[in-house]
Amino acid sequence: MKKFLICMFMALGAMTIYAKDIKEYVVTTNPQMSCQNCENKIKGNLRFEKGVKKVVTNLQEQTVTVTYDADKTDEAKLAEAFGKLNYKVQKVGDKAASANECSKSSCDSESKSCCKNKKN
Repeated sequence: MKKFLICMFMALGAMTIYAKDIKEYVVTTNPQMSCQNCENKIKGNLRFEKGVKKVVTNLQEQTVTVTYDADKTDEAKLAEAFGKLNYKVQKVGDKAASANECSKSSCDSESKSCCKNKKN
């Protein structure tokens, strides 16, 4: 019984050492996905990228969720893979961040929408 428990603890320790860093990358595409063929094109090609574990598309929300191993790839490489398919991607959440950013150097006139929203 002791040998069994020791082996179990060793196996558990080995699994924690080799744990993978799995992340999700949620993007919208430009041009937008318009049909099932667009979804299949994205799913079919991205699944062969190194480190990609899962690709989920949502036609109604116009999003693509890529689950990947961060030790093997990163968001820049995934964006490049979309580029090979003639899609530009924008990470979900970046739209709001870029819309709220406004500095004196980026907009000098009060006519720009970002300056109208900014309170001095």
